[in-house]
Amino acid sequence: MSAFGLQYAHALADVVVADQLDTAEIDRQLMDFQATWSDSRQLREVFQNPAIALDTKLKVLDAMVPRIGMMKQVRNFVALLLQNGRIHALDSVVSDYRGEMNRRVHIGEAEITSVRELSAEEKSKIEAKAAVLAGLEIRATYKQDASLLGGVVLRIGDTVYDGSVRGRLEDLREKIMAT
Repeated sequence: MSAFGLQYAHALADVVVADQLDTAEIDRQLMDFQATWSDSRQLREVFQNPAIALDTKLKVLDAMVPRIGMMKQVRNFVALLLQNGRIHALDSVVSDYRGEMNRRVHIGEAEITSVRELSAEEKSKIEAKAAVLAGLEIRATYKQDASLLGGVVLRIGDTVYDGSVRGRLEDLREKIMAT
């Protein structure tokens, strides 16, 4: 997270809110552009090369717009990153934007790790508890980690709630070693 990244993120969030844009659609378009950016070494080379004129870079961007299905606001956001020489920080800026939009609509991103695939009922219960802990609506992603032995690890932002068997065993080991 950089200071300039947050400025771009806040600016895009302001546009999305002011223009009453569909946040899911904006997110999809940003993901599509990020995927294209990530997959194309040539695109990165053109956009990051200071010897290539901005007009040329914008023509390349404008040729991509219909293929990706980019709204003018997303196109202008990418163009601004190009114009200001910040396109190299695309992933960081987009991540900051997502965090800012989640903050504005009171949504928390939660990562839930378990030893096995959880049932829909288990997921619902964990998400409800996470929402209470965070004081936010939760948007959860799930991972599996066989080393947990049992239980779950919940990460909301920078806070980790470790309810795994492995975590409890580590806590017990630390308490024994401290005495």
